[in-house]
Amino acid sequence: MTVFSKYVGRIAEKYDKSGLSKQAFSYALVGTALFALTIKVTVPYIRNAQCIKHKNANAGALTPSEIDGLHDDLKLAEAEKLLVEKQLKKQQKNKQMLEPGLNKEFLKQLSMLVRIMIPQKLCYETGLLTVHTLCLISRTFLSIYVAALEGAIVKFIVRKDIKQFALVLLKWFGIAIPATFINSMIRFLESKLSLAFRTRLVRHSYRLYFKNQNYYRVSNLDGRIENADHRLTEDIAVFSSSVAHLYSSLTKPCFDLMLIGLALMRSSRKMKANILSGPALSVSVIALTAHILRIVSPKFGQLVSEEANRYGYLRHIHSRIITNAEEIAFYSGHKVELQQLRQAYNRLVNQMNNIFSQKLWFVMLEQFFMKYVWSGTGMVMVSLPILTGAASSTSNNRTMEINDSSVSERTQYLTTARNLLISAADAIERLMSSYKEIVALAGYTYRVAGMLDVFEDTAQGIYSKATIVENEEINGIIEFRGGKPIAKGRIIYIDDPGNMSISLRAVPVVTPNCDIVVPSLTLCIEPGVHLLITGPNGCGKSSLFRILSGLWPIYAGELHIPRPIKNKPCMFYIPQRPYMSIGSLCNQIIYPDTRDDMKRKGITENELMNILKLVSFEHIAQRNSFDVVRDWKDILSGGEKQRMAVARLFYHKPRYALLDECTSAVSIDVENSIYEIAKSMGITLLTITHRPTLWKFHTHILEFDGQGSWKIRQMNSNENQKEKFIH
Repeated sequence: MTVFSKYVGRIAEKYDKSGLSKQAFSYALVGTALFALTIKVTVPYIRNAQCIKHKNANAGALTPSEIDGLHDDLKLAEAEKLLVEKQLKKQQKNKQMLEPGLNKEFLKQLSMLVRIMIPQKLCYETGLLTVHTLCLISRTFLSIYVAALEGAIVKFIVRKDIKQFALVLLKWFGIAIPATFINSMIRFLESKLSLAFRTRLVRHSYRLYFKNQNYYRVSNLDGRIENADHRLTEDIAVFSSSVAHLYSSLTKPCFDLMLIGLALMRSSRKMKANILSGPALSVSVIALTAHILRIVSPKFGQLVSEEANRYGYLRHIHSRIITNAEEIAFYSGHKVELQQLRQAYNRLVNQMNNIFSQKLWFVMLEQFFMKYVWSGTGMVMVSLPILTGAASSTSNNRTMEINDSSVSERTQYLTTARNLLISAADAIERLMSSYKEIVALAGYTYRVAGMLDVFEDTAQGIYSKATIVENEEINGIIEFRGGKPIAKGRIIYIDDPGNMSISLRAVPVVTPNCDIVVPSLTLCIEPGVHLLITGPNGCGKSSLFRILSGLWPIYAGELHIPRPIKNKPCMFYIPQRPYMSIGSLCNQIIYPDTRDDMKRKGITENELMNILKLVSFEHIAQRNSFDVVRDWKDILSGGEKQRMAVARLFYHKPRYALLDECTSAVSIDVENSIYEIAKSMGITLLTITHRPTLWKFHTHILEFDGQGSWKIRQMNSNENQKEKFIH
């Protein structure tokens, strides 16, 4: 800005020599700027109107390339329309979630987050805030003192008092050491505050995220958060930094204005001038300009929130490509994925360009008020005490020394007042600029607080997701309230040691999008009743396992299951593609136990080796020790992962095993051995499989027809079957 001003000054001097006054040149420059602004605002409307008129006049006269480009634009517009409709539908179903902005909802959400970041009056965060506040106050006093020293330096320069000048200059250099230390401490404490706030929020969010299997419910049963990972990492970090920085941006300017105002009033009193005229003028000008800026300010909160949404969606697409890289490579689907990435990135770029355009004219107006209007007001404030001060009572025959003293005093006042006004203007500018930061903070607050609200809802079984139905009730099975399905079913835990059966009583099998797979399912599985589950794809086989495990809500009926006891889980689920955690070989076998849990159970590495032998997988321990850490997800093949999952089953020895095609990549001889060993351990098997060789290990069969009907019967074979089965 300084370089531009010098450049304009040189041009003005050049034209002044040609006979054009600087005043006329200034009028021409301001008029040109206003004319450019008018063109900037009106041209887009005129251009749109001309385009519409041209299209209407030349309909059907487009070239093939123009038709293709128009077709692509229409497709993108249609995609944007569908996205907007989806967002509007979400907003209608979640009316309590308002748009981000400076409103009561923002204050409520921010207050809730502050209580999380500062849980009590005496804590680590309050200590940091106290020290940070003291540093900010100290910095203000140092600024006032430095301004007074600079005024004194100029005073003694005017008086040509070398001794006093040197003494004050030494003081000025001496105060530089604590001043620079305080400045560094302010930045250091701001970073520490940001990290402390982030730590509190992350710990609280993690507790909610892993409460009642929320990590599954948020991504599978609820549709309000599409990228929880981005909110748990990026959004919380940006919100914490924004809060810590905003505290400094608001607190220090307030201290500066208060203390600098008192210092200016004291200086005006020394000059025997009115102490209220200057502050009244400054308050009036600042209030007027602030009101204008507030009226014309764009909605930065909504803009920033939308930018974060689009950035999160771009990361979501990248994550999806990494997760499904093999499938995409098999299909050679890189063109489609590249197109989706480009579209997502282009939408992000368009939003960022929109924000840049909004900031351009707003910052221009803001700088005009802050740099020029306020500077002119400051000049008036500085001159008022001198122009309106009490007349001197000295006679005309006073000596020249007294006149020089009066001039030096006025010079000292002007220098000190000028420095204080510069600091005050900087403080006011930071306060005015903080409005944009507050609006941006509203966007981050909306996302972080909204994430925590969703975590709280899903932990209590309250979900909001797009359903495949429009009516409020489906055949009396699912009840809706406020557009959300209500899970009226109950899970009852059995504490009777003599009754370890699992029973479902009129429980419907319903997917998260409210698709009813089975209207009502009633059965009882007792220990020793090995159940084989068959049926076509999508008939509810795996869905039944999710209901038994408590992953999906029960919309009606009752589920009776034994209460889990210490060191012996009730059910253990093994999918077709087992999960390999981060850690050592021992961690893979005992998952989800830890080493401490293993020691508490009294299980040794020799027993782990015996478990691996049961699944014909002991060579992995012979090749690698139990403590070696590997990327087991990539090292182990599909069949080895399945054998590792069965080893987990033999380690935990649950009452019931939910086996979902868990040995499809294992050889038949090893598979037969695994099922025999599981039965000998007293584990009741509930198996989904397409292999006829496994039928002999089961006593009963549950058949789904894919149309909502089912039947259960005792299997006919030469093996001894359990005769008693309650249906």
